[in-house]
Amino acid sequence: MELLWSPRSPFVRKVTILLHETGLVDRVRNVRAVASMSKVNPEIVRHNPLGKIPVLLTDDLGPIFDSTVICEYLDRLHDGPRLHPSDARDRITALRRQALGDGVLDVLLLMRNEVARPDGAPSPTYLAGFEQKVAASLAVLEAEAPALGDSAFSIGHIAIGCALSYLDFRFSDRDWRGGHPALASWHAQFEFRPSVIATTPGDESMA
Repeated sequence: MELLWSPRSPFVRKVTILLHETGLVDRVRNVRAVASMSKVNPEIVRHNPLGKIPVLLTDDLGPIFDSTVICEYLDRLHDGPRLHPSDARDRITALRRQALGDGVLDVLLLMRNEVARPDGAPSPTYLAGFEQKVAASLAVLEAEAPALGDSAFSIGHIAIGCALSYLDFRFSDRDWRGGHPALASWHAQFEFRPSVIATTPGDESMA
């Protein structure tokens, strides 16, 4: 299998953390792919009409996208503990957490692109809305942090951890930890996992 990949994409990172957690990392070859909101990459569009990464190229099902579907597919290919729980209640909790983590990432990506608008005139209205959504999400996660720490590691933990790490990576001037001590404590533990250390965002020139 091949993964259309970039070293700084937080959604790619979700997939690569899962690969490390499940022991599947040697079964997937990373293929460098540059995706942009403003410029379409024909090689990516050939496999994903939305022009987004990650895309997993498989022999049995062809191209699979996006990160949510890729992670679900890969989690069925190993014999270890599943990151998508089989118990219905636990599964819904994990998927809800994944939706929240992915949603925060979506907002952060939109915020970053708005700030970097070519005309140099980001919309104050849009930015205020993004800020409110991030603040509300952090408040929910602060309340849920003890439950995150007490529950088995899942796809929800990966998504939330990736979102917080991306907040650090792209918005390093923000002190989100100051008002969210329980969440900060949980995230510190997340960052010590070998799978997370192995997938730390690198330079764009990385192969």
